[in-house]
Amino acid sequence: MAQIFDRSSNALARMSLVLTGLIVIALGVTLDELQRSPWVTRQGQRPDQPVPFSHKHHVQGLGLQCQYCHVTAEKSNYAGIPPTKTCINCHSQIWTNAQLLEPVRQSWASGQSLVWTKVHDLPDFVYFSHEIHVNKGLGCASCHGRVDQMPLMYAENTLQMEWCLDCHRNPAKYLRPTSEIYNNAWEKPAGERPVWCTASEEKSGVPTAESVKCVTKEPAEIASLELPAVGTQGVALNAGQEVLPLPRYEKFTSQDELGHFLLDHYKIRTPKELTSCEVCHR
Repeated sequence: MAQIFDRSSNALARMSLVLTGLIVIALGVTLDELQRSPWVTRQGQRPDQPVPFSHKHHVQGLGLQCQYCHVTAEKSNYAGIPPTKTCINCHSQIWTNAQLLEPVRQSWASGQSLVWTKVHDLPDFVYFSHEIHVNKGLGCASCHGRVDQMPLMYAENTLQMEWCLDCHRNPAKYLRPTSEIYNNAWEKPAGERPVWCTASEEKSGVPTAESVKCVTKEPAEIASLELPAVGTQGVALNAGQEVLPLPRYEKFTSQDELGHFLLDHYKIRTPKELTSCEVCHR
């Protein structure tokens, strides 16, 4: 075969194999980065909407709670998109002639719903329940970001499977008291910002998370402000009445400590159970 192939053919063949391998690896890395990029996930993109609704204005400026518009977040798989009537509740009185709100007025007059573009859109094969996450101590901002600082809504997170699994493998990193679910400005506990929590007996028919009460002020300080007399054994409302025992609070100065306390009292399943395929894929 020497008459057909030159001596350099062996070296060229080796180089071709190495080059092909490098091209395959580079292509794999490129595709991997591409499927994580905002071009695919739409992370950070602000889609056009029929009305440029500002969460920053309504939440931070006017103080509207999430539940005012997303009424089913605590009791349904879907948080819900508010009907036109929710907008008209206010805008029949204010900004009644604003050109910006003409689509809202047309929708109200015609009975045709506004067609909003979904910002957080999961694949159809993924089962996600707002009810479970909200009632188990996941705040709105954990998934949706600081909505109260968004003039136009966008997806802060990728919503890809690896992002979901990061939480399911260690939920303690993200859990918060149920009283702070809708507090977009909630900050994790720290040495200079402790949180005190107490757990009462669970009641049937009531979410387990409701058995936990957390405060950001030292409980003794709260008791001295709210109740007239504080003793060593508890609190007496009036002279001669039975002394009421103070609930036992635990102090937390890190998210890890607080998260594992809530993890236990919220009765959240183990990471192995939470990462099982049937949790999301039904």
